[in-house]
Order: sequence, then structure tokens, then C-alpha cells
Amino acid sequence: MKKSRFTCLLFSAAMIIFLSSCVGDGTKEQTTDTTTTEAAPAEITPEVNTIVTTPQDMMVVTHKVADYAKFKATYDGHDSLRLANGIHSYVIGRGEVDTNTVLVAVKVDDLAKAKAFAKDPGLKKAMQKSGVVGAPTISFVTATFQDTAMISTNLRSRTSFTVKDWDAWLKVYEEGKQERIDNGLAVRLVGHDPDDAKKVTLVTAILDTAKASAYWKSDALKKRREAGGVTSEPVRFIFRVVHRY
Repeated sequence: MKKSRFTCLLFSAAMIIFLSSCVGDGTKEQTTDTTTTEAAPAEITPEVNTIVTTPQDMMVVTHKVADYAKFKATYDGHDSLRLANGIHSYVIGRGEVDTNTVLVAVKVDDLAKAKAFAKDPGLKKAMQKSGVVGAPTISFVTATFQDTAMISTNLRSRTSFTVKDWDAWLKVYEEGKQERIDNGLAVRLVGHDPDDAKKVTLVTAILDTAKASAYWKSDALKKRREAGGVTSEPVRFIFRVVHRY
């Protein structure tokens, strides 16, 4: 009797185990991991537009200094004075031939205010204190095109000249883009005098010194100047950008 009861219990336990391992249709239950691992979306770095075509008024000062380090320290020390007049430091360059010839380019909020600042006796005193030698050359330009992309060279050419008509010249100049690239030049800034669009200013990056020098003397450039209506011999200043603000 006891043996029969034990056998019955054993059979019942076996049935429970069997049934628990099956589903209603007689198939074994499959444990499925429904959790899916999705790859994180790749980060897309937005393209940065380095081309600026919104007109920007600037003041450019070129002068010689006795000691660049002294000049730079004094210049930075007067930043609050410039800001009070709506003037923002932009670029400092040093001449390639004479490193004590310094070019300072600043952006201006108010052209009239900047012109008044340029004539302020306080500016003259500040320049003298910084070791400026001789009279500075101060000019104003409205930049109509800027390429702010970082490039491998800091060597620049700033060229000034006059033209018969700004729009006619600009069309011919833009058509010569590939010609400039082929000759080691890349435009960085195009602009004109705020009061006279016939007075043009160009800043180009010099990618190949030998090619650029040859191009400046070439008949190809001479013909392009003629086609663009250039009316004066270009005045060129070669410098290296040594500080950007």
C-alpha cells in the first residue's frame, strides 16, 4: 500500500514537471529576449559656414614699432577704450620683410564713431606710449566678402588699388578664382572704402610664395586688371598673421 502510494506521488510529480515545461499546444516554451540593442545614432557634425557676405566695416592701422612685445602689451591694455568706442580687436599682423611694421585690423560698430576715435588725441598718446615710430597709416574698409576658415598658412597679402566701377571689377575678379588658386593665392577678404567703392582692398592667403610672386608680375594678371578696369598700380603689403582675437 505504501509502495503504491509512493509510486502514485512520484508519477504525479513527474506529470507536473512535464506539464510545466510545455505550453497549451504541446510545444516546449521558448524564452525569447525581446530586448533589442539599437545602435546609437551617429553624431553628425553640422557644417560650419566660413563665408561671410554681410558687410562689415573695419579700420586698418599700419605703423612701425620700436619693440613689438611692448607694443602688444600696451595695445591689449587699452582694449576697454576701444570697446567704449564700438571697436573690436580682430587681427594683428607683422610685416614679412620688416617684422616691426605692424598691421592692426579691427571691426567697428559705428563708422562715424570709429573715424572720430582715429583722430582722438588720446589714441595718438596711446600709440606713442606703445612705441609706435612715425605717423601711422589709417584706412577704413567695408568688407563685402570674408573667408574665415582656418588654413595651413598665416602668410597674407593686403593689396589696395582703384577701379573704374566696383561691380564691373568684382565680376571679373570672381571669374579669376581658379586662376588665383592655380597660382598659390586664396582670397580671404574683399572690400572697398566705405565712402568710395572705387577704392578696393583685397586680402589673400599666400599658399605658394614662388607661384604668387610670379603671378603678380605676369601678363595674365595684367590682362585681368585691364579687363576689370583697374586704374592704379596696386600697393601690396606682405605680412604674417601673428594674433587673432
